[in-house]
Amino acid sequence: MDRKLKILKEKCPQNHKCPAVSVCPVGALSQKYFEAPEVDYDKCIRCGKCSNFCPKKALIL
Repeated sequence: MDRKLKILKEKCPQNHKCPAVSVCPVGALSQKYFEAPEVDYDKCIRCGKCSNFCPKKALIL
């Protein structure tokens, strides 16, 4: 089964710079202003670092 990163926008406060963006080892997460981050699925290696790091559990793998 292939895991896919999902962003739960209802859990993301969207009022600050997302701390999980900086922990992605391949730069698959990006954020525009204070919106919820977006995933580049072509880059994502599904390692789970961002989902483990997210304090609001808005990123799930």
